[in-house]
Amino acid sequence: MTAKPTPRSIPRHISRRQRPQAPGPQHNITPTQAGADVAAIIRVDHAGEYGAVRIYEGQLAVMRARAGTSPAVKVIAHMAEQEQQHLNAFDALINERRVRPTALAPLWHVAGFALGAASAMLGEKSAMACTAAVEDVIDGHYAKQIATLDHDPALKKTIADFRADEIAHRNEALSHGAEKAPAYRLFSGAVKAGCHLAIRLSERL
Repeated sequence: MTAKPTPRSIPRHISRRQRPQAPGPQHNITPTQAGADVAAIIRVDHAGEYGAVRIYEGQLAVMRARAGTSPAVKVIAHMAEQEQQHLNAFDALINERRVRPTALAPLWHVAGFALGAASAMLGEKSAMACTAAVEDVIDGHYAKQIATLDHDPALKKTIADFRADEIAHRNEALSHGAEKAPAYRLFSGAVKAGCHLAIRLSERL
């Protein structure tokens, strides 16, 4: 009498963890999709750095007229110089990668300066509160972008370097009394909401 065949089973030494896994979302990105994502990143970051430069220009216009060369003016001026360097880098990327700039640049030109000037008119601490709010949003925004840019290490490094500057700006603003500004929470929340809206619009338009 012959033995009945038994069903073949998976050898015990092969665990489920060793079986081939389905590729994750990042592995399914096509070159076309990656290019579109990078274009949107460069466009929105270029717009953001331009807006930041205009905010600092608005602040400095008011603060220099009022306080000349106070310590706060020197701090804001240093931040403005770094933001200009960021903008110059994104200007170059716009040209090198042939990315269409945002159509909303004229709006950010006016809105950025107006926000900076208005915050400075409320006082130095309000100007610092504005800076802290803007840089806090940009910190989170850049962190999300960095997590998606493994396929573009050069751009990833650029954004990581700029993010470090933005974090330093936020911390500097907080150390100069940002949280002591009148109606700090309300003002900071309004500025952050405006930044989030500007990001969404600049990514698309």
